[in-house]
Amino acid sequence: MTLFFAICKAFLVGGLLCVIAQILIDETAMTPARILTLYVVSGVALGALGVYEKLVDFAGRGATVPLTGFGYAIAKGVKEAVAESGFSGIFTGALTAAAGGTCAAMLFSLAAAALFSSKPK
Repeated sequence: MTLFFAICKAFLVGGLLCVIAQILIDETAMTPARILTLYVVSGVALGALGVYEKLVDFAGRGATVPLTGFGYAIAKGVKEAVAESGFSGIFTGALTAAAGGTCAAMLFSLAAAALFSSKPK
């Protein structure tokens, strides 16, 4: 029963983040690129303030998978790297924290490009 509630919380939080993005697309003049940037920067800011950690504790993957979670991972990686390595952690923390997700995105994109061909509009 606990797994069911964890899945429901992840679905609700992740879905709510997607609904907010869709409202921004439909109701404002913001481009998808600006919304993407807004989400990543929001994740960094909320992570730095300690707010996003509570959301991750509550929703699990529902909070870490969307773009806000990417920003949160970057902020958390930099914070940990600075604590461990000092000043150089500012430059290396984001790279190591986001490396797994970035690598997976690149591999899945490459696989999709190899399996499917694009068609002109």
